[in-house]
Amino acid sequence: MKKSMERKRNKEQYKRLIKLSFAAVMLLGLCFLYGVTWIGYYNKHILQIPFYRRGNWLIVLLYGILLMFFMNTYGGFKVGYLKNGNLIYSQIMSVLFVNIFTYFQIAIIDKRFVNPGYILLMTVGDIVFIVVWTLVFQAVYKNMFPPHRMLFVEGDRRDYHLKDKINSREDKYEICEVISYKKGMAAIEQRIPLYDAVIIGDMPSHERNLLLKYCYHVGVRTYSVPKISDVLLRSSDELNLFDTPLLLSRNMGLNVEQQWMKRAEDIVVAFIMLCLFSPVFLIAAIGIKSTDGGPIFYKQERLTKDGKCFMIYKFRTMVVDAEKRSGAVLATERDPRILPIGRVLRATRLDELPQILNILKGDMSVVGPRPERPELVAEIEKNIPEFSYRLKVKAGLTGYAQVYGKYNTTSYDKLKLDLMYIRKYSLLLDVKLIIMTPKIMLLKESTEGVMPDPDVPTEK
Repeated sequence: MKKSMERKRNKEQYKRLIKLSFAAVMLLGLCFLYGVTWIGYYNKHILQIPFYRRGNWLIVLLYGILLMFFMNTYGGFKVGYLKNGNLIYSQIMSVLFVNIFTYFQIAIIDKRFVNPGYILLMTVGDIVFIVVWTLVFQAVYKNMFPPHRMLFVEGDRRDYHLKDKINSREDKYEICEVISYKKGMAAIEQRIPLYDAVIIGDMPSHERNLLLKYCYHVGVRTYSVPKISDVLLRSSDELNLFDTPLLLSRNMGLNVEQQWMKRAEDIVVAFIMLCLFSPVFLIAAIGIKSTDGGPIFYKQERLTKDGKCFMIYKFRTMVVDAEKRSGAVLATERDPRILPIGRVLRATRLDELPQILNILKGDMSVVGPRPERPELVAEIEKNIPEFSYRLKVKAGLTGYAQVYGKYNTTSYDKLKLDLMYIRKYSLLLDVKLIIMTPKIMLLKESTEGVMPDPDVPTEK
């Protein structure tokens, strides 16, 4: 048993190299298809002087750089981490964006709109290559690296959500034993060496620190549930004063320069979005009005920076007066109050497009924590007093918790994700989250209805 586990741990050190080989073959294969398309057709038919050897290499290199950027952003290289469907979806999204950009790049070079047929044919070839290579490699990878056998050390609260999520990835994780931290360190230390990894639940800091140190000592990997204080500490600045390491946490939200920069970003991005999505506004308005003749837009009170209230605009996706009987509750899966066109708008998150007007007014930002309702926040704060920490910045149309979480992520986890964003804010992070938003708009797991959350009131 111990020898088998030792061999498995030794093999783990080659995992990154194997993942790198997957990414390299993926990039080379897609760049080869583009090289054949560019050199075999477009370079021969442009009106300008055609490119020669080094010029062609440069064109293909630019394609590869763009592809690498989008693959890294959307997670197209996360073999062994994402499920097959999610991984392939991420790769196809990356290729579609790059190929669209490349078509316009060729059009600029040739100073005319060229025949898109060969780009479309190349895209089909890209998709076939992506599906075949990813499925084959994922099968080989799964055989080489079977699921981690894990010991789950339970904490005091919310761990059942984590267990359910981990159990949903049986291709990657296998919880073989569950033990409470209350059993004592002696009992837990006897079990730890028998497993590949340990999940440390939400437990008191003293017990958690003992477990972390012991796992480090015996060389067993750990997955820890961070506390609010952990999120604040990990994003602090490191200082060394009088040979004593210190962590500086300023706790002021965004500074003045960042606020000005973010407001400028909001105005520019919101104006561009308003121009691009004006046809969607028209189609949604016709669809909603023709369903039941009610109002197109839905206004609701929400919270933004410093706890200020504002009226948020959304496309109406439910029947008129949907909460007259139920009160302030979140929508659930297959909610009978949702209109037929509302299901489409909610599934793609297009119901939130009118919030562009809120951004231009200054109530919201393009990127920030999800704007919550005052009644729900008041209920959540009864169990999580720190929930108001999210209001150090303006609420956002998209955000860190919206991209990396799901619609049914617990309030406690949403708080931690939002704090991660606030603590490491940068313009580049905003750009990355904006680029990632189209991917999560169509992912079912990102838009599925709310499951029971211990900190949110549910409909009775």
